[in-house]
Amino acid sequence: MLNHVALTGGRVTVSLSALHLGMSTFKVGALIAVFAILPMLFSVKVGRWVDHVGIARPMAYGTGLLICGTLAPALVPSQVTLLLASSCIGIGFMLHQVATQNILGMAPHRTRLRNFSWMSLALGASGFSGPLFGGIAIDHMGNDAAFALLSLGPIGAAAGLYHMRDQLRSVRPSAAGDVARRNIRELIALPALRRILFVNTILSGAWDSHLFIVPIFGVSIGLSGTTIGIILASFAAATFVIRLLLPLIQRRVTSWTLIRMAMGTAAADFMIYPLFTDVVFLIGLSFALGLALGVSQPSILALLHQHSPPGRAAETVGLRMALINGSQVSLPLTFGALGAVIGVAPLFWAYALALMAGGWFNRNPPTEAER
Repeated sequence: MLNHVALTGGRVTVSLSALHLGMSTFKVGALIAVFAILPMLFSVKVGRWVDHVGIARPMAYGTGLLICGTLAPALVPSQVTLLLASSCIGIGFMLHQVATQNILGMAPHRTRLRNFSWMSLALGASGFSGPLFGGIAIDHMGNDAAFALLSLGPIGAAAGLYHMRDQLRSVRPSAAGDVARRNIRELIALPALRRILFVNTILSGAWDSHLFIVPIFGVSIGLSGTTIGIILASFAAATFVIRLLLPLIQRRVTSWTLIRMAMGTAAADFMIYPLFTDVVFLIGLSFALGLALGVSQPSILALLHQHSPPGRAAETVGLRMALINGSQVSLPLTFGALGAVIGVAPLFWAYALALMAGGWFNRNPPTEAER
């Protein structure tokens, strides 16, 4: 959670600091893209490395990079240090997250679900508080101080890792032999994993699309920045609320049922979203979408670990993160180009159709091997 605050707050602080330095919107966009591009390129290799060496070193290196990334612009504000911040924070969080998800997934099935539910709850809280702290710090303390404040998160995480160093080192690597010769096609060839990765990509794309399209839609119907922020905040609040209730829900509903319900609800939400301009309705639709998408992530993570081949769980997590980061880079570029041609409303409907297609392909219950 402390490292995630640095990531979510870092995105906001880097973009606002870049604008303060007079950088063009294209350069600002490129800086933000670096947060996702580098993890997209390296997360699979990092996953193989985590399988091979264990979790202690990746967690320590990742946290160290996060500290460097947040402190560099605080000490020397410049375009170069902002690029360094984007690179270090993106790679550092990816290193830490792959290792974290790997250790949480080593638990038995029921405990694994609970682990990922708690992790998702923590990430929901930090996803809300990171940008909030960054924005408030910039307004009242300045850009340099905002980065220094964000560095307290990974510094605190580093202290926690040092305190837990013996337990972390005791976790044995899950892979042996030459992991460099492995091929991700071997993972994609597995029907269960292929299905899980497919629905994960569709649902995470819905999350990113909402965060990207809603501000554009809000501006097009004349909403203020504060109102748009409230609409997006209702989405974040819903993900937090549903994850509080998730341990109770998971006792009564299977993971695949939750996933199919999330896809259907999100598709309906996207389909009717552009038909409303009343703020109250938009807040309600955003909240409903947050409930749908927030309920699916822990189930997907648990299923991913359940069906990963022995010794390749972290590599599978890395593949998932590569797909997520790929959508974070490609969807804004694609929707930005399409929105200029066809307008905003069709963007909602286009992703609603994608969710419907994903739901149709997963309409049948999973086979015994995929459960």
